[in-house]
Amino acid sequence: MNFEFSEEQLMLREQARGFLQQHCPPATTRAVLDGEQTYDDTLWQRVADMGWMATTIPEQYGGLGLSHYELAIIAEELGRAVAPLPFSSSVYLATEAIILYGTEDQKARWLPSLATGDTIATFALAERPGQTSESSIQTRYREGTLHGQKQPVADGQIAQLVITVAKSIDDEVQLCACELHQDTVSQQPLRTLDFSRGHSAIDFTGAQAERLSGTAVTWASVERLLDRAAVLTAWEQLGLAEVALEQACDYAKQRYAFGRPIGSFQAIKHKLAGMYVKNTLARSNAYFGVWALASDSEQLPLAAATARVAAIQASLTASQENIQTHGGVGFTWEYDCQFYYRRAKLLSLNLGSERHWQNRLVAHLQHQTSAA
Repeated sequence: MNFEFSEEQLMLREQARGFLQQHCPPATTRAVLDGEQTYDDTLWQRVADMGWMATTIPEQYGGLGLSHYELAIIAEELGRAVAPLPFSSSVYLATEAIILYGTEDQKARWLPSLATGDTIATFALAERPGQTSESSIQTRYREGTLHGQKQPVADGQIAQLVITVAKSIDDEVQLCACELHQDTVSQQPLRTLDFSRGHSAIDFTGAQAERLSGTAVTWASVERLLDRAAVLTAWEQLGLAEVALEQACDYAKQRYAFGRPIGSFQAIKHKLAGMYVKNTLARSNAYFGVWALASDSEQLPLAAATARVAAIQASLTASQENIQTHGGVGFTWEYDCQFYYRRAKLLSLNLGSERHWQNRLVAHLQHQTSAA
């Protein structure tokens, strides 16, 4: 089976990479880290003009109607650029939730503005530190209102719409759409390691909301949504891991010690080789993941867990070893190594920790073995 992208898809990659090199150089991320904003609104509008938010939205709702292969390519390039954007929150999660579980009226109401970037949406799942499970959900939806707190919520302070996991009075899992600009919704900023992506705690005290009720929603529906987002996040992690490796290699060739490039020393060679091996494994698993996602394969849960674990390991290793290869200057504010480390650490916990996805991977493998 050939998982490689088509010629047209490779052209999209080239176009996206060139666009982000021009409009999202490292100085763009640095400006957000140094400033008060939690994202670059000018870059967001430029990305919207490229139609990236509309990639997988059906044409009847103002989208491009493309596949998840194209979205994975965009995700990888956004990862390479460490773009300070709410793209994953709005596109991988909130938009996907509406496409999968919204009614025709809900899709017609929200998807067109999500496609143009005029509406930024996010997804609220966790309520406290630690792994989120069905039993840990305490936020309640009753009589059209939400009650409870969600934290951390990525991009909550800049979003206009949030898709929230809640439970009904009968203790049934619900996905609820809530507009955030209400007096009954309050937010408190939360500081994370990567503050080029803002996070907050959101309190709902009787906020008006409505269920996504196009199809029945269960906890399995939430897990399906997370599996789909995990594949796209893996591609984003792969992008940043590749750039971290490139930075380390370039520095190892240019930095001299004892009259020779440091890349000629065995210790540095081993670091770079280890990064390359993990990145190559992560890419292989990411291809498996996006194939399962695009084809809606029953192997998606296994493929998502595999891609997620490999991508976490590759991105963390590459970003850490990039700093180590740079030596004493690698951890300083003036160098760009920090961008990839910050984003890798953030994404390693987004959608669940590495241990969580390892457990899911083992469970799916055991199920597959027992069913054989």
